[in-house]
Amino acid sequence: MSLSNDELSKLWDSANLLRKNLDAAEYKHIVLGLVFLKYISDSFEGRRIELELEFADKTGQRYKAKPDRRAAALEERDYYKEVNVFWVPKEARWAALQANSKQPKIAEMIDEALRVIERENPKLEGILERKYSDAKLSPAELGAVVDLVGKMTFDKGRAGASDTLGQVYEYFLGKFASAEGKLGGQFYTTPSIVRTLVEVLQPLKGRVYDPCCGSGGMFVQSEKFVEAHGGSLGSIAIYGQESNPTTRRLAAMNLAIRGIDFDLGKTYADTFSKDQHPDLRADFILMNPPFGNKISYPKSDLLDDVRWKKYGIPREKPANFAWMSHAVHHLAPKGRAGIVMGRSSVSSAQDTDGDIRTAFLDDDIVECIIDMPGQLFFNVQIPCTLWFFNKDKSRWKNQRGNQVLFIDAGKLGSPISRNQIAFSDEDIHKIVSTFDAWADGEYEDIDWFCKTVDRETIRAKGDVLSPGRYIGTEVEEIDDGTFEERMHTLTTTLGEQLLESQSLNEQIRTQLKAIGYGI
Repeated sequence: MSLSNDELSKLWDSANLLRKNLDAAEYKHIVLGLVFLKYISDSFEGRRIELELEFADKTGQRYKAKPDRRAAALEERDYYKEVNVFWVPKEARWAALQANSKQPKIAEMIDEALRVIERENPKLEGILERKYSDAKLSPAELGAVVDLVGKMTFDKGRAGASDTLGQVYEYFLGKFASAEGKLGGQFYTTPSIVRTLVEVLQPLKGRVYDPCCGSGGMFVQSEKFVEAHGGSLGSIAIYGQESNPTTRRLAAMNLAIRGIDFDLGKTYADTFSKDQHPDLRADFILMNPPFGNKISYPKSDLLDDVRWKKYGIPREKPANFAWMSHAVHHLAPKGRAGIVMGRSSVSSAQDTDGDIRTAFLDDDIVECIIDMPGQLFFNVQIPCTLWFFNKDKSRWKNQRGNQVLFIDAGKLGSPISRNQIAFSDEDIHKIVSTFDAWADGEYEDIDWFCKTVDRETIRAKGDVLSPGRYIGTEVEEIDDGTFEERMHTLTTTLGEQLLESQSLNEQIRTQLKAIGYGI
């Protein structure tokens, strides 16, 4: 049973009312942790129902005639592990917590439930955050949150628990990201961008990798895409890495709650310094790395790194081309990648940026560049560009060797709030169908929207990859990451001008007063 947007909105409103004065960043872990805990328990209970039916079926191989034998078998963990359901001890099951939601020690009970679940399921080690006893909610307030999560209904069975609570988890993640504003972008990429990346790449089978995976949205959308196109859960293998331990927990829970198997490496770590998947060669890479002038990587420690061997050592700040070089290095011989980048990445010639961009083009791995509109991110109005790489363009029927498709999607999207826009299904279809036609169908350039350009034409324009330069919609390039610096400069200048204006006003008053016209 899927929940409607109205039902999800009502759940969120109820949860938000219980937040009181608690910061969204802290409250996020309280609510999402409880949703995950309920998912684990509900999945366990769903499997328990399946087993009860099997044990009572006289025609089945698992029939058990004696009631006491059936009861004992229901507590045998191997029956749960064989279908990838986490084992939940009696004291950690949701029913026990729900029954004690009004008790003064409910926080300690939740922490203990998480502790024993982690102990019994090694895969969850380091994933569950046991900090409910330290939360800034009173027992009554926390109990109210438990009651709210307890009211989330689902179809009987494991699939129902996964679908509904996964839906709630994803919806709440987006709402918390919005509530945290710019900081929310550190763990959540807006659906418009994720869906565009996934539907252009079409990761139906193989290894999918995100080296800065945030809360795992790219993976979830990839699995949704597979299932929507007739594939099955598990037809793609998930590999990720995240440097923030708290965000890594969100990703693990987000994937586990949907029954998605994953490998996020042995621990949280910086992707450049401690690559958790050094030998991985992925069929698909999706990533929204931190970009902009303030983002760096430890260049001095990695001058001889194998990732820079082919295309050159990227400059330290911004780390845009370090991220892209890392991705290309991890692609399989026929792999493809979709990467979110700041708009300046397509034109910057500082240090080695231009040289590496030229090397990418000479190696014929740049497939498509899409300019995206501003306001797609939470409370950040800087537009971005999507880079698509392909290690083997010969896969396309239309023989696109030494060609790049440019798309200007800057005019797409509709407002969903005062500060944010989103793509409709039609917007995403327009982009995806354009790419599909370019690759394997009947493609034609569309004025002001898309154009295919050969390598020599790009070379003649200095290897700049701004879509507008070729389509005719070029706008002033924004040096992403400098918004705060620009605002500081603007406000400083404005302050100086206001002071100067005040001084001039005083001089005028003095002069007027001297001739008998005081004001």
